[in-house]
Amino acid sequence: MEKIWYLKNFNIFDGMTEADFSVLDRITYMKDYSRREQVYGQGDPGDVVYLLKEGRVKIYKVSPDGKELTLEILEPGEIFGEMAIIDDSPRDTIAETLDDTLLCVMRRRDFEILLRKKPDLAMRVTKIIGIRRRHIENQLENLVFRSAPSRLALLLISLGEKHGVRDSRGIILNVKLSQQELANLIGTARETTSALLNEFKRLGFIDIQHRRIKILDQWQLKKIADAKMKNLPIPQSNDEEEIDNGFGSI
Repeated sequence: MEKIWYLKNFNIFDGMTEADFSVLDRITYMKDYSRREQVYGQGDPGDVVYLLKEGRVKIYKVSPDGKELTLEILEPGEIFGEMAIIDDSPRDTIAETLDDTLLCVMRRRDFEILLRKKPDLAMRVTKIIGIRRRHIENQLENLVFRSAPSRLALLLISLGEKHGVRDSRGIILNVKLSQQELANLIGTARETTSALLNEFKRLGFIDIQHRRIKILDQWQLKKIADAKMKNLPIPQSNDEEEIDNGFGSI
């Protein structure tokens, strides 16, 4: 019953009947993962699809020279590994938990059978695949055509829209991300991200307290993001300690 309750809270299953959920119950199983545990790696077979029930999962790639680029950070209620449905190739990304995580797992073959029987569900999954691909393409385009300040400003705005909680002074980003995780999301070194956060704070665009970022001036961040500015000054390394004390790694 607990598993069915979780499944009913996934938006992609809206409109499904009790009989449909009974089928889902039979073809899925629940699995716990510890924090920082790999769910699958690059080159692993794509024979399983995952539903995220609790915790957060990071989807990323590692380049041949060892650099990491985070493509997505998933929250409860999201599906991943769905590319296995349309592509028999091995996984080209890595999925790793950021917290203690509970997943609902199903074999690709069983999910494909379900999709053939439920056209509405197939349409929702197809839309998810399209949105994910477009998101990844946009990220890669940003790496090529945007400066680091522009990428960071754009990321903060996006996090504010997805995870922001507004108060009288601004928008608190209600998401736990370390400086390294932010750096991986915008394709820079941690030191560069730390320096940029410190500069945004000095300029009054953001504040950082208790390991939380608060957007104080969303308009200025949008101005930097839209202009793709390349000349925003970056403080020297002796300024980075200030941001580390206020934000740090989580």
